[in-house]
Amino acid sequence: MTDCASFTPLNHEGILAVRGPDAKTFLQGQITCHLGYVSDERSSLGARCTPKGRMLSSFRVLLENDGYLLAMDQDILVAQLAELQKFAVFSKTKLTDDSALWSRFGLYQGDAALTALGIELPAETNSTVHHNNMIAVRVSAELTELWVHADEGPCLRKRLLGHLSEAPLNTWLLAQIRSGIGHVTMPTREQFIPQMLNLPALDAVSFKKGCYTGQEIVARMQYLGKLKRHMYRFQLATENIPAAGTALLSPVHSSSVGEVVSAARSEYGIELLATALDDAVGDGRIYLDGDEKNLLEQLELPYALDTDREILR
Repeated sequence: MTDCASFTPLNHEGILAVRGPDAKTFLQGQITCHLGYVSDERSSLGARCTPKGRMLSSFRVLLENDGYLLAMDQDILVAQLAELQKFAVFSKTKLTDDSALWSRFGLYQGDAALTALGIELPAETNSTVHHNNMIAVRVSAELTELWVHADEGPCLRKRLLGHLSEAPLNTWLLAQIRSGIGHVTMPTREQFIPQMLNLPALDAVSFKKGCYTGQEIVARMQYLGKLKRHMYRFQLATENIPAAGTALLSPVHSSSVGEVVSAARSEYGIELLATALDDAVGDGRIYLDGDEKNLLEQLELPYALDTDREILR
């Protein structure tokens, strides 16, 4: 389902804008990633946590003029905006829902189309290029996000159609799953700490930048704890796409061993990212709640789960 170069409108996500003289300082104290590494040439994945280190949202953040834009699941944006505004009143920071101001497209194998648009995007993950009112972001080796102001969205879509086929959202979600990028959605809010979604492997957590909400718990797990649950990639021969939050079960435990993060249809059935207890994954007999006769088959992730990654940041 991801064999042909294509693009997908990313209407399932919204844009939270954080602007003002204190925007960087304010946001730095709220999120896991280090804004010192975010520039016109680089974006970052990140998360916002509760004081107990549980993820309230995950997002991609990029620099734009006098502030930052955070792309996150549309259903959790309103809650994040309301929560952050409680703290923003103490600084020169303005938060707004800018979803209606932007059109975003996800490109799969779209480098030739980018070149036709005059964009030369470096191959390094998270590389960012601003060109002719467009913002291109390297998500992974095969995935790129293309941002443009909403009034220019229809024109850009027509230009993309000259080089790529338009694909449904499932195509983009499947490619993200194969890139090992999980997201927090409404059913999974406050279920994960960042390490459970492998965020350190995605350069989305800094352990050296200083305090932020939930930092103590996240750092303690990194330095002193032993995490027993990580995000894995699986496939399953079925037509039914499980909802985010669906429990994973295993005969080696009497209760849930994990839950679905995201899932999409593939040529083999479905593929999914899910958190799971490491020993249950090692046992190899994991199944979705209600489907015990159909075992999940583990697939490789495109990165290593290196617990020392990001320590120097």
